[in-house]
Amino acid sequence: MASAQGVNVFRYSALVAGLVYGFYHQSSITSQAKRAEIDREYHRQEQLIQQAKAEWKKKTSPPEAKTADSGIITDPEDSRFDLEAFLKFKAGETN
Repeated sequence: MASAQGVNVFRYSALVAGLVYGFYHQSSITSQAKRAEIDREYHRQEQLIQQAKAEWKKKTSPPEAKTADSGIITDPEDSRFDLEAFLKFKAGETN
């Protein structure tokens, strides 16, 4: 009789341990999924902000000062501005 009680105790202990493990495992999976969703949303918003900044910069920046004929950039604030080419262009323009 003691043997049957030991088996039942073991059985119910295993059942309770399985339920506790299942609950813990499910909660960890759920928290990982929530965290992944939060990260995806954060990166999406980050990309939207970068896109909005680029559009705002494009919208508010002055039009690029290029001459249609020569392709010389006349805006000194432009990173591709070439002073030598600009001066040669202006010297040829006055002749």
